[in-house]
Amino acid sequence: MNEVLLIYAAALLLAWPLGRYLAAIYSATPTVLDQVFGPVEWVIYRAIGVDPLAPMSWKAYGKALLKLHLIIALIALVILVQQGWLPANPDGVEGMSWDLALHTTASFITNTNQQHYSGQAQLSYFAHLVAIVSMQVITPAAGIAALVAILRTAFTQRDATASTPEGAVSVGNFHADLVRAIVRVMLPVAFITALLLAWQGVPNTFMGARTVTPLDTGTGLAEQRIPVGPVAPMVAIKQLGTNGGGWYGPNSSVPLENPTPVSNFVETIAIVLIPMALVFMAGYLTGRRRLAILVMGVMLSLSALLTGINIWSENQPNAAFAGLAADGPNLEGKEVRFGATATALWGSFTTQTSNGSVNGMHDSFNPLGGATTLMDMFINATFGGVGVGLINFLLFLLLAVFLGSLMVGRSPEVYGRALEAREIKLICIALLIQPLLILGLTATAVAIPGLAQNSNPGFHGLSQVLYEYTSAFANNGSGFEGLGDDTVWWNLSCAVALILGRFIPILAPLALAAHLAGKRVAPMTSGSLAVETPTFAVLTLGVILMFALLSFFPVLALGPVAEFLSLAN
Repeated sequence: MNEVLLIYAAALLLAWPLGRYLAAIYSATPTVLDQVFGPVEWVIYRAIGVDPLAPMSWKAYGKALLKLHLIIALIALVILVQQGWLPANPDGVEGMSWDLALHTTASFITNTNQQHYSGQAQLSYFAHLVAIVSMQVITPAAGIAALVAILRTAFTQRDATASTPEGAVSVGNFHADLVRAIVRVMLPVAFITALLLAWQGVPNTFMGARTVTPLDTGTGLAEQRIPVGPVAPMVAIKQLGTNGGGWYGPNSSVPLENPTPVSNFVETIAIVLIPMALVFMAGYLTGRRRLAILVMGVMLSLSALLTGINIWSENQPNAAFAGLAADGPNLEGKEVRFGATATALWGSFTTQTSNGSVNGMHDSFNPLGGATTLMDMFINATFGGVGVGLINFLLFLLLAVFLGSLMVGRSPEVYGRALEAREIKLICIALLIQPLLILGLTATAVAIPGLAQNSNPGFHGLSQVLYEYTSAFANNGSGFEGLGDDTVWWNLSCAVALILGRFIPILAPLALAAHLAGKRVAPMTSGSLAVETPTFAVLTLGVILMFALLSFFPVLALGPVAEFLSLAN
C-alpha cells in the first residue's frame, strides 16, 4: 500500500508545477516562454499557412480541428496499407488489410490506441514513427486545445467576451492552441520521459530484430528473434498522452517495454500526470482556484474508491485455482515482478484516464476488478484523457448545477450565466450517446451468433464484448483480450464507436461554451447556487455515480457481478 500512496503523492507533486506551467503557456500575458518557443512556432504557422492571431468562432474552431484530424487520418491510412513498400522496414513487415488499417487509423486519430494487431509484428519502423507516434503527439495536444478553448470562453473571469470579425463569440485560435501544446508541452515532457526509460533499459535503436541463442538448449529451439526498435520514445508519449498503444502487443507487461521497478514507477505516474496537471491549470487559467480544488477533490475521491476496490479484489485468491494451490493474491495474467497491487493500480489509472496501456492482462482480473475498470470507463471523468477528461467532468458539473438548482427552486445558472434548454440539450447529446452506442453495439454483437468471436461463454463472454465497446467509446484502448477482434465486424463497429466517442464529446461542449459566453452575466447574489463548496462537490460526485449506474448497472449485473456471485457460490 505504501507504493500506492507514494505514486499518488508523486503524481500530485509533479502535476502542480506542470499545471502552473500550462497556465502560463495559455495566459494572455507575454512570458519568457514566448522568446524560447515563439520562433519555432512561427516557423510552423508559416509552413501550414495559418494566422495564429485570428479569432475563431466555435464552428470555425471545430472545423479546423476536424480538418486536421481528417488529413492526418488519410495520410496514416495510406502508410499502414502500403508500409511494405516504404522505407525503415528492416523486418519486411507487409501492409495491413483495409479494415484493420481503417480501425487502426480511427483508433490512433481519436487518442484511443485500441490495437487489433501486435505492433512488433505488424508495423514497420516507418509506420510506427511517422503514422502512429505522430498521432500520439497531435491528438492529446488537440484535446488540450479544446479544453483551453472551453475554459477561456465559459469559465474565465473577465469583463468582456471576445468576438470574431463576424460578431460571433470567439473561443480562441485552434492552430495556436494546438501548436503551443505540441511544442511547449508534449514534446519536451516526452523527451525527458524517454530519456528516463532508455536509462532503465527500454530499447532505443533503428536496428532490426536481434537473433539470440536461448540459454535453455533443452527446448529444441536453436535461436530466437527478439524485436527491438525505437521503443522508448513511443512508450513515453503513449503514457503521457493517455494514448496507451504500445510497441509490443502485450504492452508494458513486456520486460523490454517496462523492464524495472523504476520504469514501472515512471510509467504509472506518466499515465495521470498531464490529466492531473490540467486541473491545476484550469484553476490558474480561469482564476477560479476553488473550482479546481473541488474538481480535484471529486476526482481523487472517485479514484481512491475504485482503485481501492480493484486492489482489494486482485489481492483475493483466484476462484479458478481453489483447491489447486495455496491461497494468495490473483497472479493470473500478471507479471510476478510487479505483483497484484502494482498491476491493479496501473489497471485503475489506465481506465480512470483514457490511457489503456497495461502491465498485466485485464481479462484475468477477478470479476470485481474487471467491474471497477468498466466503471472507470463508464464515468470517463475521474481524470480522463488529456483535455477531454476535464471536459467530461465539466459536463457533469453543469448537469449537477441544473439538477441542484431545480431541487432548491432556483433558475439554473453557472457564474451568472443561465443554463437554458439549448445548453441542456447539448449536455444530453454529449452524455447520452455513450450508453446508447455502447449498449446498442454490445446487444448486436451478442445477439448474432458467431459475430462476437469471444473466447468465454456466459457472464465473462458478455463482459468481454461490453469491455471492447466501452473501451472504444471512452477512447481508452485496453481490452479483455479474449476476443478474436481482427474481423471486419469488430474493426468497423469499433471504428464507429471510436470516432463518435471522440468528437461529439468535444464539439458539443465547445458549442455549449460559446452559447454560455454569449449570455448576459447576472450579478451573483445570496440566492445564486454556490458551486465552489463541499456540498456542491458531493452533489457532483453523486450525479456522476448515479448517471453511470443508471446507464450501466443492468449490464454490469449480467456480466461481472453475475460472474462474481457464481464464483462465490
